[in-house]
Amino acid sequence: MTQTITLPDRAGLGLKPEHYRDALAAPADGLWFEVHPENYMVDGGPRLAWLDAIAARFALSLHGVGLSLGGPERPDPDHLARLKVLVDRYNPASVSEHVAWSRLGNTYFADLLPPPPTRKTLHRLAEHIAQTQDALGRRILVENPALYLSLTGDISMIELYVEAAKMAGAGLLFDLNNIYVCAHNLGTGTKDWLAAVPAAEVGEIHLAGFTVQDRDGERVLIDSHGAPVSDPVWALYRDFIREAGPKPTLIERDENIPAFAELVGEAAQANAILDDYLKEARHG
Repeated sequence: MTQTITLPDRAGLGLKPEHYRDALAAPADGLWFEVHPENYMVDGGPRLAWLDAIAARFALSLHGVGLSLGGPERPDPDHLARLKVLVDRYNPASVSEHVAWSRLGNTYFADLLPPPPTRKTLHRLAEHIAQTQDALGRRILVENPALYLSLTGDISMIELYVEAAKMAGAGLLFDLNNIYVCAHNLGTGTKDWLAAVPAAEVGEIHLAGFTVQDRDGERVLIDSHGAPVSDPVWALYRDFIREAGPKPTLIERDENIPAFAELVGEAAQANAILDDYLKEARHG
């Protein structure tokens, strides 16, 4: 389960249709792009033509949102088959999915709901990850969830995330905005996540912005990907890179899509942090 292409330890961007032309004209210089494969599970047409052009110039990552790995049922075989078609077509540098559940029978949910942190869920999640890897013929990365209320179980959400990947032989996609959102909403800290996540297994980092909602006088952070990366998340990123070393880093934006140049600016901010680490490492 190996692939010959790897993501560079630089900042990439989530590719949006309104940015296709700007993206294709951008200097490579370590830039890479990530897409949700569900948007490209078609037999032909302009979407695939654009993705063909992008993949010819840049490293590509497929970040799924529809497999429901944390749900009670195994991943849908038809969904896996269509994903396998894309994987075979593009040989992406990375394939990833969420530790979440979004399907029950023929009912699909609009949200990536966090699964209950129990040992039963742990074994089921690991089995679903392994089934996905077997179907695709490659190792995948799994992403930690965002939380808006406490979920009780006989293990922690951190253990569920890390151990399921370990049991299945998968890697980790570490979303730092998610751990900041969790810490704020649950009144906990981020240090436990930073200490427990094995840096060597992290194949990709996600950075995104959140929005704030007032719920009965309480300030709740929503992982909307609808704003620039916040200062506290940049600080988390700097701390993690200082300990883990450079990692492929994605700037996510799924709402309030700005001009392409603004996202390139955020990617440059991430690259500056990566460069600072390399300078400090050289001067010991």
